[in-house]
Amino acid sequence: MSFSKILIANRGEIACRVMRSARRLGYRCVAVYSEADAGALHVREADEAVCIGPAPAAQSYLNIAALLAAARATGADAVHPGYGFLSERADFAQACLDAGLVFIGPSAASIEAMGNKADAKRRMRAAGVPCAPGYLGEQQDEASLLREAQALGFPLLVKAVAGGGGRGMRLALQAEDLGPAITAARREAESAFGDGRLMLERLIEGGRHIEVQIFADRHGQALHLGERDCTAQRRRQKVIEEAPSPIVSPAMREAMGRDAVAAALAVGYVGAGTVEFIVDAELKHFFLEMNTRLQVEHPVTEAITGLDLVEWQLRVAAGERLPLTQAQLQFSGHAIEARLYAEDPYEGFAPQTGRILAWAPLRLAPGVRLDAGIQEGDEVSPFYDAMVAKLIVHGRDRDDARRRLCAALEDLPLLGLRNNGRFLRDLLRHPDFAQARMNTGSLDAWAQAGAPLLQRPAPAPCDWLLAAGLLALAAGPMRQRPLSLQAFSMHLQAGTERRTLRVAASGAGLSITAEGHTHPLELLPDLADGWTRVRLDGVQRRLICRLTESPQGPVLHLVSDAACHVFSEVSPYPSSAEGDRDPLRARSPVAGLVAQVLVQVGDLVQEGQALLSVEAMKMEMWLTAGAAARVKALHAAPQAAVAAGDLLVELQSLDEKESS
Repeated sequence: MSFSKILIANRGEIACRVMRSARRLGYRCVAVYSEADAGALHVREADEAVCIGPAPAAQSYLNIAALLAAARATGADAVHPGYGFLSERADFAQACLDAGLVFIGPSAASIEAMGNKADAKRRMRAAGVPCAPGYLGEQQDEASLLREAQALGFPLLVKAVAGGGGRGMRLALQAEDLGPAITAARREAESAFGDGRLMLERLIEGGRHIEVQIFADRHGQALHLGERDCTAQRRRQKVIEEAPSPIVSPAMREAMGRDAVAAALAVGYVGAGTVEFIVDAELKHFFLEMNTRLQVEHPVTEAITGLDLVEWQLRVAAGERLPLTQAQLQFSGHAIEARLYAEDPYEGFAPQTGRILAWAPLRLAPGVRLDAGIQEGDEVSPFYDAMVAKLIVHGRDRDDARRRLCAALEDLPLLGLRNNGRFLRDLLRHPDFAQARMNTGSLDAWAQAGAPLLQRPAPAPCDWLLAAGLLALAAGPMRQRPLSLQAFSMHLQAGTERRTLRVAASGAGLSITAEGHTHPLELLPDLADGWTRVRLDGVQRRLICRLTESPQGPVLHLVSDAACHVFSEVSPYPSSAEGDRDPLRARSPVAGLVAQVLVQVGDLVQEGQALLSVEAMKMEMWLTAGAAARVKALHAAPQAAVAAGDLLVELQSLDEKESS
């Protein structure tokens, strides 16, 4: 089963990561890309690259015929699916085999066996692997599901039978929640996987999400490479992962590893896979599902084992035996991975799009690994997953790794669009994370309670001073005024906050007066790799900042304490349009695709009633009526592409007679 050229049927950071190992082993690499990804990093790093279609994934990265055509055109003789997209599609694995290509993953039969979660649980029960109580039947009507749910008891998870990654999953705390949960889960499952079948699973409250990495070869050997703790999640999506788990004892590791290997052997598995468990308060583990692919979080396992899991994938696909036995495996230290998302954690984790203004991975400290698929100047589009990079740190112990990862997040900010970098840093410092007290629902509970962790950080007093000085010295406000004017008031805005500072020329720098105190500031020669140096109040500081131009004037993006604040100089006079939100006009919160339209022109709607939803980066956002009204006009249809701020629905106020 030899091969020499690998087509990577994926994009972004995983495509770049696979290329690194493949090249080291002497393989040539072919990238595929959509029209939206024509200038992407994975395309630039490949030996060859082929465009496979328009931006929507269904027309490009999920287009099996286009991928096989790309393999034929380049002479690729193997395919690595990465994760997501087609990585767990049995029909894709079989299509590669039928085309004479080596599929670097398990067989189509194994993917099929584990891809249907209901069938997988039946197999696990037969193999003696513990499973949480649930309903796995074929009766899919709402009445049958409600009857089964009442027999199981609440709270329950409603889960798509197909797919993974947290999609098609909803929580029903009580019977009244079940109907909406079924509707939403089925709709998302049909959109993401083309399969709307559902199963029910009793929720293990206060549980931890722990998974075991397994590997098997074609010679009957199978082993596990320890566990990863993925408990830090929001909306069933992983945020931070670590290895080993801080709550797993050696005896528990042995038991979970034994069950994970049994799960793999039960379906004749070959290659890399992950068996996911939920662990209850009594440290009992229950099978959730098996991911028949490489996981996003595989680097933490690589860090504590010193192994390259992609290399193992390639060797197993070529017919080699596993390089080590279970007894030969050794674990060292602790590793933590943080997923950097283009999302706003302070606005419900809403996905963000836009151009990357600054991203300087050259400043990585020793022992810090970065897996990314972006570069400065790249555009983050609404068509794919919101994850843009991963930071992985290996430390002597958990506290060592946690401290070093916090520092890495502070030194490697992403500028140009809102992201979760500061949130990740704060989460790593949170006492519940530091002391391993979190469960899979912690983040969602904190969000609902308005916890400080999920409240947008405000600029510190010194940030306003730095912003005023940097805008005055570098962006030109003093040059826009007569040379004889040596002092002026600067009106700055950051977010919704405004401040007025007094700026005056002073020797080689400036003096800035705020709240009755004057502060000297001087711009010093820049450091390498994008650092800016200033002297404020006699103390030298190094900063990460960028200046851009907007129609209203210069804008400063300033990083402070792992957060990026955007400052601009504004008019001191209030604008009648500021903060004005028209309740009769519903606008798209992000760029994306219209998923559902629930109203028609002429419909009467109540305040708060759902109008339509926009899907971007695996997240569905609903627009609601701002007042009781009649639908006057619709400006978008299902599957229409929309930009952030686009007007989608116009409402017309009801007269007194209609509203009574």
